[in-house]
Parts: sequence; structure tokens; C-alpha cells
Amino acid sequence: MNIHEYQAKAVLKEFGAPVAEGVAIFSADEAEAAAKSLPGPLWVVKSQIHAGGRGKGKFKELGPDAKGGVRLAFSLDEVKSHAAEMLGNTLVTAQTGDGGKVVNRLYIEDGADIERELYLSILVDRTVGRPAFVVSTEGGMDIEAVAHDTPEKIINLAIDPNTGVTEADAAKLCDALDLSGAAREDGMKLFPILYTAFVEKDMALLEVNPLIVMKDGHLRVLDAKVSFDGNALFRHDDIMALRDETEEDAKEIEASKYDLAYVALDGDIGCMVNGAGLAMATMDIIKLYGAEPANFLDVGGGATKEKVTAAFKIITSDPNVKGILVNIFGGIMRCDIIAEGVLAAVTEVGLQVPLVVRLEGTNVELGKKIISDSGMNVIAADDLDDAAQKIVKAVKG
Repeated sequence: MNIHEYQAKAVLKEFGAPVAEGVAIFSADEAEAAAKSLPGPLWVVKSQIHAGGRGKGKFKELGPDAKGGVRLAFSLDEVKSHAAEMLGNTLVTAQTGDGGKVVNRLYIEDGADIERELYLSILVDRTVGRPAFVVSTEGGMDIEAVAHDTPEKIINLAIDPNTGVTEADAAKLCDALDLSGAAREDGMKLFPILYTAFVEKDMALLEVNPLIVMKDGHLRVLDAKVSFDGNALFRHDDIMALRDETEEDAKEIEASKYDLAYVALDGDIGCMVNGAGLAMATMDIIKLYGAEPANFLDVGGGATKEKVTAAFKIITSDPNVKGILVNIFGGIMRCDIIAEGVLAAVTEVGLQVPLVVRLEGTNVELGKKIISDSGMNVIAADDLDDAAQKIVKAVKG
């Protein structure tokens, strides 16, 4: 689960991280009062969407010459003007895709005198099975570009979970970021704070880009991106309360209600599969035959008829779907349950696009009989290769 920048900073501030004062607003009418509550005379007006690259982004409605989604304001009138332009408009960044995201909230933050910009993140390094810091002196830039062009400027430091960030670890991070004086003193305190927040809140990613050295020599978290392990959210009611469903795909929200693993994609062939590996293989073979999957959907090994029905309805709710491939290997999951769920969904929502069903495994003959006896226009397939060719052919006419 992702949260907004201002929410991430509030979480980090609880642990003692240095962040600027700021106020979140939801309408342009709130902009002036928010700015007046901050020291000034420089304010930063930041779009709050679940995507990076906001400063370089462009608003669809404002034309190519308009400023991006993060703007400086040197007067209250500028704060109000920026807020009026940004709220309610669609911001397109490198991470949103062409559709962009509507800006429903802004964060007005006190400005900072920046001396240097650094990069810092914490994530789980699966190669060593430990949380790890990733740091670079090249902050404020796309870390992917830094990794590609100057990989030697990125330093990884795995942390022993039994000890947490030791003084020696913090010193290594300070050295990697070339910190001295007050900034080094701040770093020795800050790195353990960020690690503690990462672990205690079950974060999947904590990214600070940039972490700045200010002209007074001190460190400040200037931007923060945080995502959480969805499997651990039951432990964190306070984090769950921060969820912004307007930033999520409506189909993915509906799927989460039925404990379905669903991710919306940009293609036109809907997929319903049991098992993540088989789902990935199904998407791959669709691409092999020249089409694109519209989703990843794993109904799981213990799905009920109701779950399967819900999954099918979610797929058909996507207007981009021109065909559906159901690919089930019945191990724990029974093929007759899948067949009953598919037919129940088709009966309820109707079938406006081609449907190919491939069943194999437990109760496969019963499942095939249920579908063949239904009288519905369903295309049967013998194996995955056959199924993929048939659905691609049906969609492409």
C-alpha cells in the first residue's frame, strides 16, 4: 500500500526524522490560510499523487508551457494561484502513464535553503535476505539514470536485523554521502531512525529523494516515498487509515474485497488463472502470439464459486477487454468450481466478448461437462498453447 508524501513525512516525524513544516489542503480556498501558518517567505506547493517525477510532470489541461506538479511560491498570491491551477487537474509524469492522475490534494510546505541533494532509500535486498540502505551523492535525480550512467555512485549497505543500524553502519553511510560537521552528526542520528521506522511499520520501501544538506549544515528529509507490505497491514490500523482509494484502480479495490490477486494492465485480453506462476506464463504466451494481457488475476488455490464469479465480473468491467482466457490447473482448485463460477458470472453479467476456457486437473471432466452442457458460446481449449492461439485469433478476428 502506498501513501502520499505528506503522510509519509508525518510517519517519519513521529520517529524523530527532520522534516519541514507543512499543511495538506483539499481545496484552493484553503491555500492562503495554510501558507500563513508556515514561516515563509518561500513556500513549495506540491501535488500529492501516488507517482514520482511530479516536478517534471505536465498538467493535461494547462498546456505544454505550464509549470509542473511541484512549484515554488514567493508570495501568498502565488500560493493561491498555483493551488487553483493544480487542484482538480490531471498530472502526467513518467510514472503515471499517458492517462495521468487527477490531483485531489496539495501539500504546502515551508521552503528550504539547499546546499546539496542526496539520495537514500531502504528496501529488502533479497540477494542477502536483509534490509539494505541504497545511498548516493546524486540526489534529486532519477536513481535509475544514476544506476545506468554512473553505477559507482550508488552504494548498498545491508543491515543485520539482529543489531539494527550500528554506529559503524551509520559511519559508513555518512562516508558514502560525504557528510561532515553538523550534517554528519545528523546522519549518525537519522539513519537509525529511518531504519527503525522501516522495520516497525513493515515498510516495503522507504525512499528519501532528495535528502538535503541545508546551507546551515543540517540534514532534512525534503521528499519521502513510502510503501507498506500489504500482508502486514493488519498490524497497523493507523497506516490503514491513510489509504487513499482515489489513487487506486477501482477494479483492484474490488478484487481486494474478495482476497483476489488482481493487477490491471494495458492490454485487451482478460486473464483468470489459478497460481501466480501459471498466471505469469499465461500472460507471456499471450504476448508471444502478438496480443497483450489486460490484467494479472490469480484466483488462488482455494477459491469459491463466489470468488470466481467476482473475478469474472471484475474482468468484464474493464472496457478495454475484448476477449477472456480462463486457464485453470486443478490441483487444490477443482475444475468444476471454476466452471460453475464462470457460468454464474456469464449468466449474471452476460458475455459480450469471446471466452476461451482451458481446464486441467482435479474434476476436469466434470468441469468440461458443466461448460459444454450450458449451451453457452464458450471456446474449449486442450492446452495452454492452444488456448492462447484461440483467444488471440478470436480477438483479432
